[in-house]
Amino acid sequence: MRRVHWRAYAKTGRLFTRLETAPERARFRIYLDQSPSMRLHGKLPYAREVAALLLRIARQEDPLARLEGGSPEELRPGKGVLVLVTDGLDPLPWPRLLPRRVVLVQVLSPLELDPPPTEALLKDVETGETLPVGREEVEAYKEALAAHLKALRLLALLRGRYALLRVGEPPLPALLRQGVLELL
Repeated sequence: MRRVHWRAYAKTGRLFTRLETAPERARFRIYLDQSPSMRLHGKLPYAREVAALLLRIARQEDPLARLEGGSPEELRPGKGVLVLVTDGLDPLPWPRLLPRRVVLVQVLSPLELDPPPTEALLKDVETGETLPVGREEVEAYKEALAAHLKALRLLALLRGRYALLRVGEPPLPALLRQGVLELL
């Protein structure tokens, strides 16, 4: 009797029953970026700590939550919520991630966020290229990084949540402050 659709019965005079499906629980997949750029400035050990914390929290809601790792290019689509822990310095596969909810947790070192304005010779760990830098290049880098962070944040917020963590800061208060744990 509880499943009889009484409004439909009142309009048509015929009995209809409501079909109810149980809501599907969110499935969580935490993906740890292990690209070469994550191996600089202590980002990978810190990111592992953050991923382990997020996995413990996600397993309270979803006992089947899992942790995976690799480079962003190896990321495969799936169901549920993807929590991507990365430095965001590699191109991310956003077109493949469109239908899913994404939580982007970006991990950067304080040195990457605010490099000293000194002359140096930098080497790109991804490509092996070297580049001499001075004050002008550091300022250009800071401007480009600010634009990149803004674009990543916007893309992530369109699909879910975003947090920027600095290596060494306590992750739990930062994730709470930035609203990431509300989704988990």
